[in-house]
Amino acid sequence: MAGDAQTSLAELRAAAGGCRACELWRTGTRTVFGEGAERAGVMMVGEQPGDREDIEGRPFVGPAGRVLDEALERSGIERDLVYVTNVVKHFKWRPRGKRRIHQKPNLEEVRACRPWLDAELALVRPRVLVCLGSTAAQALLGRDFRVTRERGRFVESPLADRVTATVHPSSILRAGDGDARRAAMEQLVADLRVVARELGTGG
Repeated sequence: MAGDAQTSLAELRAAAGGCRACELWRTGTRTVFGEGAERAGVMMVGEQPGDREDIEGRPFVGPAGRVLDEALERSGIERDLVYVTNVVKHFKWRPRGKRRIHQKPNLEEVRACRPWLDAELALVRPRVLVCLGSTAAQALLGRDFRVTRERGRFVESPLADRVTATVHPSSILRAGDGDARRAAMEQLVADLRVVARELGTGG
């Protein structure tokens, strides 16, 4: 799988569709694999698909995805340059009435999904890797990594030429009133402008 140089993203996606490495396949509608160009300049890694992603089978198409799209546009990063994926490929949730409420994946679930993410990294070989939120950052950069302390800065890692982290776009949606949400969005855009400058697409 991850070590086969001839494997394409399409083949990898098809193989991941049958993954039973943890129990989340029992409650998720489908595997939600990454999406984007096979040689994207940037890979952005979130925690897991949400309700809308689980339904549509595509990453970052729900409310958090719309926040990310706005932040990318404002920071000067072309969406076509970005490959988006998640540390965990199935939606973990608990019922609340008729709604499905997000639950954070545990360490076992993150580890079970890691071979798929490693394979994506090996195929895409992004110039810049961006971890979105603490689950992705700690899965890829170590459990002691703190997004609040390191966000918007490049850190040493063998995973890509340049590696950084910022908040998950869903945190903007939870930021409270209008002023707090706008401030949180400005911080996210500022973090992504660091990436844009590295790519030569931002001011």
